[in-house]
Amino acid sequence: MATAVKRETRRDTNISLDKPIYTISVASEILETHPRTLMMYEHLGLVVPKRTSTNRRRFSQRDVMKLQTIQKLTRQHSVNLAGVRYIMKLLKMLHEHELPAPVELRDIDVSQLDV
Repeated sequence: MATAVKRETRRDTNISLDKPIYTISVASEILETHPRTLMMYEHLGLVVPKRTSTNRRRFSQRDVMKLQTIQKLTRQHSVNLAGVRYIMKLLKMLHEHELPAPVELRDIDVSQLDV
């Protein structure tokens, strides 16, 4: 009986990566960045959050993962935002063709991102 309860609980907490659940303030708190930064990334087309009927931004877990990747490229690899766009596309293409990423970028995982 206990295993049945565990399965139910696991099913209930299994949220789709694409479900728009985070407000901009929550996403910025998770990412430890200013909400204006997220708005700038949206303006540049790096991330496209869903909108509610009242036009409020809602970020999915996949959006947050993409934003974390952007942060890693800009902060740890010193890449500018134009470079981020190209590197993420390149890494996604390499992943899709099952080719290895360059050694310097192996810490970047784009397998679950929409690029």
